Amino acid sequence: MSEQPTTAADESAETTSYMRKIRSFVLREGRLTKAQKLALEQHWPAMGVEFKPELLDLATLFGRKADTVLEIGFGMGKSLVQMAAAAPEKNFIGIEVHRPGVGACLADAAAAGISNLRVFQHDAVEVLAQMIPDNSLTTIQLFFPDPWPKKKHHKRRIVQADFVQQLRSKLAIGGVFHMATDWQHYAEHMLEVMQAAEGFSNLSASNDYVERPTHRPVTKFELRGKKLGHGVWDLMFKREH
Repeated sequence: MSEQPTTAADESAETTSYMRKIRSFVLREGRLTKAQKLALEQHWPAMGVEFKPELLDLATLFGRKADTVLEIGFGMGKSLVQMAAAAPEKNFIGIEVHRPGVGACLADAAAAGISNLRVFQHDAVEVLAQMIPDNSLTTIQLFFPDPWPKKKHHKRRIVQADFVQQLRSKLAIGGVFHMATDWQHYAEHMLEVMQAAEGFSNLSASNDYVERPTHRPVTKFELRGKKLGHGVWDLMFKREH
């Protein structure tokens, strides 16, 4: 029997299958507070986006064309809401798997009266692979991801060579991948991966880390860490081609 030619659909399926194998999180589903549950009921219809294996039209989603920032794993969403409120001229997309965090984010967004934020409750890897158009984002943010500190778990870290290339395809030329971590060894891992990544250039003048940009709010978690003497490392890499 002759070998069947590989189609674009086949290649897409293979990529999606690979991407599904990456799990950068452990689903620790906490209880919803009454406020979080109410926020999900009231505000998900306006700000929530259901996962579907089809590409989004971002202009339709937001009702306008604008620079779009996507954050992977926004936690409780406080800094994401602050950034969206501070930059109303931009569109913001947040992806988080934990329902209480999504509820908290929606509550804060509604309280702030912002309209430039949309939220997924789903695995970011699958959202990026199947719903975000290529060349559509100006910034991708990954702040304080699970560092998986044990060496045997390092392969679970989300910042890996293949995943970084998937992110590159979603960024527009000149778009920026911005990472932050309070684990030095993970910062070193991120730097090593990104320095070897095709198509990116480091925005650090010293070719390593950058000062925290003013648009990234300092979280309570981060402030606590600094008081305990913990460092925080920001990395920003621009898509060149």
